[in-house]
This record gives sequence, structure tokens and C-alpha cells, in this order.
Amino acid sequence: MSKLFSKDNQKVFLEPLNINNPILIQVLGICSALAVTAKLEPAIVMGLSVTVIMAFSNVIISLIRKTIPNRIRIIIQLVVVAALVTIVSMILKAFAYDVSVQLSVYVGLIITNCILMGRLEAFAMTNGPWESLLDGVGNGLGYAWILVVVGGVRELLGSGTLLNIRLIPQSFYDAGYMNNGMMTMPAMAMILLGCVIWVHRSFIKE
Repeated sequence: MSKLFSKDNQKVFLEPLNINNPILIQVLGICSALAVTAKLEPAIVMGLSVTVIMAFSNVIISLIRKTIPNRIRIIIQLVVVAALVTIVSMILKAFAYDVSVQLSVYVGLIITNCILMGRLEAFAMTNGPWESLLDGVGNGLGYAWILVVVGGVRELLGSGTLLNIRLIPQSFYDAGYMNNGMMTMPAMAMILLGCVIWVHRSFIKE
């Protein structure tokens, strides 16, 4: 048990949450981070979807890595990811149809997510299933919390709600407060993400 949660494994899991975050440090997965964060709910669902797909694909590729011919390893990785993305997409359409409509094509585009493909190639192909699971979950959650922060700020300031629950009281609007319509635009997502990266790097000097 101690080996499963050794310092090296803890590092594999925790580093992507902070000092080696795929968005803040590696600047990967930016497109979906900008596209699905106009509201908090699709940001949460997208983050969880990527986390689940990354965890399972890492484990599967790690289990079969020694049987994969080197020349077609990228194709095998894409097939595994595509199968998992299809399953997640069908589950979303069955149980969270409204959110799946908001996410539009971006669930399908998880197949080409550079964070996911990068971890398969750089980690899962050379490490065991348990370490690959930790790496997949860590990188998925590292990606997800950025989406949640940006999505929460954009929805709160752009619509006055969080998860479609009104948080800014009507008295504020009666006094002249107005929602910031720019927060619903992709350009504002890039500005907010840039601010998050700036704040993070001002504290993390490594």
C-alpha cells in the first residue's frame, strides 16, 4: 500500500494540479478552455469528461504498451481515445442532453486534445497502469479546475448566476448594476485565462 502512494506517485498526481499544470505551465488545451467556459455547468462537465477519458486511456495504453508496434502507436492511441470519447458522448446525450448541446463539437474534439495525447505518448507508453492512472487523473483535474475557475467568473459576471442559480440580488440591478456582456465572449475567456496564468506564475517561480 505504501508503494502505491509513494512520494514518486504523489508527485505524479499532484504536480499537474499546480507546478506542472497542463494549461498554466504547458499552455496546452487552450482551445477548449476558451470555448466551453461561458457558463460553469459545461465547464464542469467538460473537465470531468476529459479527466475520465484521460484516466481510462492512460490505463489501457499502459496495459497494452508492450504489444503495440512502434510504427502504429499513435494510431492505436487515437483508436482507444476515440472509443472512450464516443462512450462519454453517448452518456452525456442520454443523461445530460442540454449540456451536451452546449458543449457541441468540443466533446468529440477531446480526441485531438494535446494534453491527452501528450500524456499517452510521454507517460503511459513508459509507465505502469497505476502510475498512468494517477497521471491521467492528475492532469485531468489540473485541466478541469482551470475551466471551473474561468467558467465560474464568466458566468457570475456575465449573467449574475452560478449553475443557473441567481446570486446577484435584484436590488443590485434596481440600483443600476448591469451584467458584463463581454464576459460571455471568447475574447474575455482568453483575458481571464491570461490573468490566471499571470497570478499563478507570480507565485510559482519554478
